Order: sequence, then C-alpha cells, then structure tokens
Amino acid sequence: MLANLDAAMTLVFTWNMAGIILACSVFGLFVGSIPGLSATMATAMLVPLTFFMDPVPAVAAIVTTAAMAIFASDIPAALLRIPGTAASAAYIDDLNALTRNNKVGRALGISVTASAIGGIFGSLVLMMAAPKLALVSLNFTSFEYFWLALLGLSAAVMLGSSSLLRSLMALLIGLMIAMVGMDTTAGFPRYTFGSTSLLDGVAFVPALIGMFAIPELIRSFIGKPVHVPVSKVGNPLRMFDGLGKLLWQSKLNLFRGSTIGTVIGILPGAGSDIGAWISYAVSKRFSKQKALYGKGTEEGLVDACAANNAALSGAYVPAMVFGIPGDSITAIVIGVLYMKGLNPGPMVFLTSADKISAIFLVFLIANLLIIPLGLLAITMASQVLRVPKRLLAPLILGFCIVGSYSINAAASGVMVMLVLGLLAYMMEENGFPVAPTILGIVMGQLVERNFVTSLIKSDGGVLPFVERPIAAGLALLVLLVWSVPVLVWLRGKSRAWA
Repeated sequence: MLANLDAAMTLVFTWNMAGIILACSVFGLFVGSIPGLSATMATAMLVPLTFFMDPVPAVAAIVTTAAMAIFASDIPAALLRIPGTAASAAYIDDLNALTRNNKVGRALGISVTASAIGGIFGSLVLMMAAPKLALVSLNFTSFEYFWLALLGLSAAVMLGSSSLLRSLMALLIGLMIAMVGMDTTAGFPRYTFGSTSLLDGVAFVPALIGMFAIPELIRSFIGKPVHVPVSKVGNPLRMFDGLGKLLWQSKLNLFRGSTIGTVIGILPGAGSDIGAWISYAVSKRFSKQKALYGKGTEEGLVDACAANNAALSGAYVPAMVFGIPGDSITAIVIGVLYMKGLNPGPMVFLTSADKISAIFLVFLIANLLIIPLGLLAITMASQVLRVPKRLLAPLILGFCIVGSYSINAAASGVMVMLVLGLLAYMMEENGFPVAPTILGIVMGQLVERNFVTSLIKSDGGVLPFVERPIAAGLALLVLLVWSVPVLVWLRGKSRAWA
C-alpha cells in the first residue's frame, strides 16, 4: 500500500475523481434517507454509469454511494421511526426515543461521527489485511477455492435474518439460476430453452437491478401512501455539543463496535445489518445500563453505528482477495471489476497494485466525507423526506430499464430484470431472503468450476479434497458451520424430552 501510495494519489486526487465522489456522495445520502430505498439498490442503479468510467472512478462511485447511504439510513430512523436500510433497524427505537426527548441533534451527531470512525477503522484493516491475505491465497488451488466458496455460501445461509430452511431454499434458487447457460467444463447448453441470449448465462447486472429495485418499486405502487410528520432537526452545529466527551468515554464501545463490524463484514454474506445487530447485542450484554437499551441509549448507538460502516469496508476483504462477495454490494463491485479487467484475486494486487491502492484510498476519503456531507444531509432531511416516494418510482423504473438494456443492448436484459424482480418480490412477501439468492447467482459457477476441476485432478477421489493443510482447515470450518444449527436443534429436542 505504502509503496504504491504516490501512484495511487495521482489516480485519486484529480478533478474528475473529486466530481464523481461528490456527486455519488450526494446521491447516496439522498437514496439512504428515503425509507425503503436501500444502499444496494443505489449501487445497482449506478452500474450502467460505470460503463463509461475507468476502473478506479467506477469502483469509487460505488464505494462512496454505499458508505453515504448506510449512514443516511439513520436519518429517517430518527425523524420518522422508519429505517432507511436494514442496518438501522437494530437501534431504531433508541434513535426515535432520543428524538421524542428533543435530542434528535444528539442522536444524529452520534450516528454521523461513529459511522465515520467505524468506516475509517474498517478501511485501515482492509488496507493492512487484504495484501497479506493475497500473498497467502497465491498457494490456493481449486481444492481450496471450492471449500472457500462453500464456506461463503454456508455463512450466507447461517447468518441470514430469516429461518435456516428459507435461507437455504433461497440459496438453492440462486444456484439453479447460475446453472443456466453453457456448462463450465463440457460446453453444453443448459436450461436455455433454445434462447441464444441465455447461452452466456443469466445477465448478472440486470439480475441485481431487478432483484433489489423491482420489489421496492412494486411496493411503492401498490401500497397506500403514508404521511408521517417529520421531526425538526434544529441547529446542526449544536449536534457536537458534549459529543467529544461522550466519544472519549465510549472509546471501548467505538473500538468494539468497529472490530465486530469489520469481522462480521469479512464473513461472506453477513453484511452491515448483521454487524449492527450483533454489535448492539454485545453492547447490551456488557453494559451496566441494560434497561436503557431500546429507550434511548447513547452507548448502544455508538457500538451499532460504528459497526455499520466498518462492516461495509470489511466486506471488501474476501471480495478483493478471493473474488467472493462479502455482501450484496461487493457482489456488484465484483461484477464491475470483471467488466473493467480487474479480475478479483491475488494476482490483481501484483498486476494492478496502483489501482487497488487507489481504491483503498477512496475508502478513507469516503468515510472522512461522511461528517461534513452528513451534516448537510441532516440539515436538509426535513425537505428530502417530504418527497413522495411514488414521484420517484417512475424515474427509478426508467433508469433500471435503461441500465438493464445497455448491458448487451438487448431486450433480454430487461426481461431478466423484470422476471427476477417479480421472483424477488414474491420471495420477500413470503419471508424468503433475497441476499442468499444473489450470492448463489454470483458464486454458483465458482463452486461448480472448482468442484469439477478438483474431481478431474483427483480422478474422482474424495481424499485429495482434504489432503492439503489449508483445504483441510477450510473443510473443517464448513463442517463446524453446518454443525452448529444441528447441535442447537438437538439441544432443544433434549430439553423438550426432559
């Protein structure tokens, strides 16, 4: 990172990059502050614009948008008691309780500063950990990549917010979709139904846009418009009154929340929402004022808000080193990197070290900008939240159609977007999570290709899958991940019988 810092700075500190970062920051803050419009949806909508950008500005646009949107989701949570994203749901009661006690400025001041500190912590860990892991991953063969991909899929199922069975079914749907197209080894078409547009598989970007944007648009059209009074923010400069003292007293909470968020973010499929929930639960477990949690605790806010943006940075570690998405946003980034010729994996740290260092530098800049631009967003929140969601829906739908069509300049992209969008809507309405399906689509071919390649190498034998030390360790981790719910189930049954 330090060796390539000069080259990275020349790529980052340009007028073009400054304009992209500023524009995407405003876009991310706007989308994040509108209830129901998620950070993932915002980044998916940006993908068509990245076609016309160089690799570093393209990834910078997504990184900046996601960082701002995750923080901005706390604004409607505090003012309307409606979380902008799932990450804010962990501590929405505390934000709203502080608002009812005329401490909305205090609540959002904690949110903006803790989010920035957590994001910077996660970015520094990313800078230090990713290159070291890349050196280790140079020893990986198809055996190790198979177990690693399987571990990622397993973690996505186990850490999901839905039931284990529904998460597993959602993952299997994604793996089935990933099977469409040419067989990775034999070259035979599978499940294309005679359509030449499906020979290359289901288009990834239209699938992402459809599964994250269409369900929200459908709900905005068929749902009844709800008018909720917006609380007044007050003088934004007063948000920092006494905040320095609070943060110093809560330095352990900041460190703990940032650490938990980064570690959870590194786990494939977890994401910032899981990081926020776990960090909030750990904070409550070790707090001396447990009764205040859910009723306006500032201590819990520090932990959870720091975990939010730290998890966002941590998710890029497996994405950049192994090409395995840490969450749905990094799944989008992986697709963009492939389109730009920066194939994620250990070799990218050697062949494009300056570009990777520039991307890491953007993480720091984006999280530093959260405080000044976040204050601006908080000040304008009352006006933004009065924009009816139905007025935005047609504009968003048009943008999604154009983006899906422009992938291959074919109507098949639009059809993929609509079909998978309807599928995602039906899944969510029946309690099935969408994130495991997306991870199944992204990682399906990776699992299949490495599994078949390993079988060919071992001549159909099973023992070579666990002969190498790293492969054996990863296989043991997969076994442990799947053993935990079984043990919990058996323990529950034994108690019931007793």
